[in-house]
Amino acid sequence: MNNTIEYKNYVGSVEFSQEDNIFYGKVLGIKALLSYEGTNAKELVEDFHSVVDEYLEVCKSKNIKPEKAYKGNFNVRIPAELHKLAAIGAMSQQISLNNLVEKALRNYLASK
Repeated sequence: MNNTIEYKNYVGSVEFSQEDNIFYGKVLGIKALLSYEGTNAKELVEDFHSVVDEYLEVCKSKNIKPEKAYKGNFNVRIPAELHKLAAIGAMSQQISLNNLVEKALRNYLASK
C-alpha cells in the first residue's frame, strides 16, 4: 500500500504539507489519535515508532489493553438482494458467506 508505514502491527499514514514543509501522519485503524511528524522521511519514521512505543507503554502502565487495528472482522452493509445472491452463491459452492467474501476481496486486491 502506498503512503503508509508499519511498526509493531500498527499502520500509519504518510502525508506531506508543502505549506509547512513537513511530513506528518497518524496511526490508522484505531480510535486513539496517535499522530507524528518529521522534516524528512527518517524523522517521520522515528517519530512514528516513538508514538507507537509511547502508546504501548501508557497502556501497559495503566493496565489497559492496547487497541489492535484490523482485527479480521468488519460489518458490511449491502442491498438485501445482493446479500441473498451472495448467500446462495456461497451455499452452491459449499463454503461460508465469510469465505466467499474473503475470496472476492483477495481476487479484487490481486487485480490491482
